[in-house]
Amino acid sequence: METIITVQGNVKHNITLDPTVWIFDDRRIDLNTYFNEDRIEIDEDEKYLNSMGKHWSREIMEGATFPPTLKTEKKFDRKKMVTGTFGILLKPFLKNAVPGENAETITFVTSTNHEETFSLSEAEDFIFKFSQDGKPLLEDGPVHLLFNDGSNIENPLKAISGIVIK
Repeated sequence: METIITVQGNVKHNITLDPTVWIFDDRRIDLNTYFNEDRIEIDEDEKYLNSMGKHWSREIMEGATFPPTLKTEKKFDRKKMVTGTFGILLKPFLKNAVPGENAETITFVTSTNHEETFSLSEAEDFIFKFSQDGKPLLEDGPVHLLFNDGSNIENPLKAISGIVIK
């Protein structure tokens, strides 16, 4: 099974995705709780600007602070990483590929040459499931496609090997 997924077609940048490294990505989501919680949509750019504004104000008022030490750095929950079921939102990857202005659809191609096509705006809310109980999806992976509402959690699109934007 190939673990690399290509994003190509009507995009400014053809990119490749490697789901085997997403376990270390801060953007990963815990699928055991994701569909059971209320979610608040957060604009990443606005979040960054707000945090930088607070940092700037604090430095002006209190002076500069030293970089974090090993005691204050963010720690990974290793137990959760080896037992959890995780996914990652597709939206940042689509943003990095920079779809053409006239791009309207996205097609997910599976390793069995099956294709599913959706509107590009609809696909921004999709989730790639890349881990089940701490293990990568080896048999029917590398990723499963889930809808943001969880409506296809029992029957996701499996074995995705490529993405074509048209």
